[in-house]
Amino acid sequence: MPRALLITENAPVPSDRRVFNEARALRDAGWEVVVVCAMGDGRDDAPHEVLEDIAIYRYPLVAAAGGLVGYAREYLQALWRIRKLARRLARERPFDVVHAGNPPDFLLAAVRSLRKQGTKLVFDHHDLVPELYQAKFGGGKGMMYRVAVALERVAFRMADVVICTNGSYRRVALERGGRAAEDVFVVRNGPDLARFRPVDPDPAWRRGRAHLIGYLGIMGPQDGVDHAIRALAAIAERDDWQAVFIGDGESLPDMKALAVELGIADRVEFAGWRYDDDIRAILSTCDVCLAPDPPSPLNDVSTMIKIPEYLAMGCAVASYDLPESRVSAADAAVYATPGDTAALGAAVAALLDDPARREAMALEGQADVRDRLAWQHQVPALLAAYARATGTTTAPVPEPVTAGVA
Repeated sequence: MPRALLITENAPVPSDRRVFNEARALRDAGWEVVVVCAMGDGRDDAPHEVLEDIAIYRYPLVAAAGGLVGYAREYLQALWRIRKLARRLARERPFDVVHAGNPPDFLLAAVRSLRKQGTKLVFDHHDLVPELYQAKFGGGKGMMYRVAVALERVAFRMADVVICTNGSYRRVALERGGRAAEDVFVVRNGPDLARFRPVDPDPAWRRGRAHLIGYLGIMGPQDGVDHAIRALAAIAERDDWQAVFIGDGESLPDMKALAVELGIADRVEFAGWRYDDDIRAILSTCDVCLAPDPPSPLNDVSTMIKIPEYLAMGCAVASYDLPESRVSAADAAVYATPGDTAALGAAVAALLDDPARREAMALEGQADVRDRLAWQHQVPALLAAYARATGTTTAPVPEPVTAGVA
């Protein structure tokens, strides 16, 4: 039985649904799968457990308090702990493949010594770290941006095979990373329809109001949660909606304060991090869901996992008009001028006032997920990438590039 090690730093497993979906797909294909990840803060925090025949080892990690020095400290301790765990696990039985999902881009450096055992390396390109740096810290394309690009290039070149989340990221691997087309595979983010399905609505989440508006995801500086709150403030004269924000992140305290400042704190509930049962119940109750990611070199070309998850739950979507957001949502969203919070609020209001349109969009979105976006459609590309890494087949026809990066 072939053996794979999946390593990740920025989210624990199974809360990181992409990594856990990959692990389950590999298990179903006959692989022994081991995951190494950081402990969660109050969730997924057992040092070791076996879930669905997947062994998960978690290391303690003090997350960055903010700033470049904090991130450097976090990443260095993660590298040391990953290296220690990976080497111990490889002594039990060598790994055929080690699969690292960024950020940071240099996780493969922690397992490079395993090449001596014949292990192949797969780089799973979750985020454009140079553009993520710009979104978090600004600074244009200065020295730190160039350092981030150099580290990204090292990750591309260290890997035997690269996995990307969409065609835009594939272009980065080909052009900025210098990779050959046959070594770069697109494995999109998408909900597992065997598990992520609508359930009966829970009217309690409406808190006595007619409509529920939802947001699901991480709350960082680049995620546009402030845009969502300002969009809701723009329609605050309506008294028929309640909003719920699912997730957490470094911006959460500031977002709570912003809701107070704008006078809508009584109508915006921050539900914190939730597992899938709660997420499905909340999204199944929502009339409209928000994709407020503002325009940026990062967001313009990134696939937002929340969009296909909204669609799978039958939610109409109000989104900024970003290239990859259109690839995901297609006709199941109303699009606002990027960055215009009043326009985003108007899109929400238009959907609240048109139940027939919401129903048609829900049906369209669910069909699109079923036919194109669901995780089940991504598994063949994942397995093809592993076959390429281990030398048993050649690459399938790649997904077309949909957008570029400046």
